[in-house]
Amino acid sequence: MKNIVIMRMIRMASIWCVMILLALGTAWGQTDEGTIPQIIKKDGRHALLVDGQPFLMLGGQAHNSSAWPGMMPQVWSAIKAMNANTLEVPIYWEQIEPQPGKYDFSLVDTLLKQGRQHKVRLVLLWFATWKNGSNHYMPEWMKSDAVKYPNITGKNGQPVDSPSPHTQSAMEADAKAFAAVMGYLKKADPQYTVIIVQVQNEPGSWGSVRDFSPIAQKLFEGQVPTELLKPEVLKALNRPSDAKGTWQEVFGINADEYFHAWSVARYIGYVAAAGKVVNKLPLYVNAALRDPITNPSASTYESGGPTDNVIPIWKAAAPAIDLVAPDIYMPASENALKVIELYSRPDNALFVPEIGSGEEYVRYFYPVLAAGGIGFSPFGIDDNGRGEGKVETETHLASIAQEYAMASPMMRELAKWSFEGKIKSVVEGEDHAEQTIDLGLWQATVSFGASRRNTVQANARPISKAMVIQLGENDLLLIGTLCHFTFRPLGANARKSWQYLKVEEGRYENGEFKLLRILNGDETDWGGPRVGAVPTVLHVTLVAR
Repeated sequence: MKNIVIMRMIRMASIWCVMILLALGTAWGQTDEGTIPQIIKKDGRHALLVDGQPFLMLGGQAHNSSAWPGMMPQVWSAIKAMNANTLEVPIYWEQIEPQPGKYDFSLVDTLLKQGRQHKVRLVLLWFATWKNGSNHYMPEWMKSDAVKYPNITGKNGQPVDSPSPHTQSAMEADAKAFAAVMGYLKKADPQYTVIIVQVQNEPGSWGSVRDFSPIAQKLFEGQVPTELLKPEVLKALNRPSDAKGTWQEVFGINADEYFHAWSVARYIGYVAAAGKVVNKLPLYVNAALRDPITNPSASTYESGGPTDNVIPIWKAAAPAIDLVAPDIYMPASENALKVIELYSRPDNALFVPEIGSGEEYVRYFYPVLAAGGIGFSPFGIDDNGRGEGKVETETHLASIAQEYAMASPMMRELAKWSFEGKIKSVVEGEDHAEQTIDLGLWQATVSFGASRRNTVQANARPISKAMVIQLGENDLLLIGTLCHFTFRPLGANARKSWQYLKVEEGRYENGEFKLLRILNGDETDWGGPRVGAVPTVLHVTLVAR
């Protein structure tokens, strides 16, 4: 009995020691492991959870060749200047596997170490089989063996500078290397500095709609895979629910492009699945877009990648990919807003991993949030050896830097409100016309340009934007630049007299709105509050009586 009592005392002491150590680790913030990032879904909307909390990627992407140690100081300088919380940065297959089966993760180590030092999360971009349609980041030992690792053959037999998705040896080599990277991350990054990984970069092919090699042609003349013959997939592709047969028989004039999209997606899905086996970090693939309005021929854009018309094929072919993401380089509002709409789907979280960095592109930060987006990232944030210098880089990033400075203290709130569908937005169009936002009991009208009293000075270019976050029926947050808000009562409030109960200017800190000043008089008369070139957060309460 005495021995039993002693054993129980020892066991209890051990338990208390463990509990004390855990408490100290939590209090001091020294726990080494985090919670794996994940994308959650509810009511057709999505959120990215990091450390178990909603996270909005306020990102910036480095230039293609800027992930080398000697280039990284200017990358980090740009990230700091733009107030970003996430860096998108490439890792290169040719550097990681310089010889078959021999891996060098020194670049990954450098990025992890520096990301933690700068307290910035990372999105790693796996430049491997595809980078903008070509295989230029494959290791040298693969590039020099064109027989074993062939490129696409064009319709007339011409060589095409794009890897064939029908090469089993290349697919298996890529999958093996990617699994090694993901396995290394699991061991080297238990705190999840890396929150999401891009598999390939803008895959597909320029110069040929598909591969016309003998191997590819034989597959093309065969039966469409059963995964694409499911009624829901055929419906999404505007085909009869009972369609079956060869690619040509099922898909007609779209057969070549759909076959190539299936082939590229199947290859990348295989690579992604190999990585997911060892590390369940979220994975995505980015798309070089086609014009979303004109429905052009596949010969005019990068065929095979996850363009809007083949998203259902990618979903069926590559289930290990969590989302497909648009790279937006279309400044016109009709095109950009249509892209945001097309990639914000119940089965696809919206993420814009690349977008231009000019003011005409920065305005789309707001509609991305309104559509439930989990991140936004201008491309080419660093000097990239062009000799522009720190001042020029900061000037180039000034517009997005102001937006991120506003958003950073309320990042988690914005992510939560976006997930809950509480954000609505408008952007200035090319016609500069005012726009309205329906808020149930209220309608907000937003005019664009610098304003004073009842006059508005139009912008030379369409750069203004506004968003309204509806906290309650009469409780709103207004955020914008170079715009003027006015309201009128709707529904049960219609025909009632009304006024601003209070208009507060401030900012969010630690989840709470901090008042800077209460606006009235010239700042709210003449219709409603105005904001200038610097993003401004206004807490507005309306009352009808």
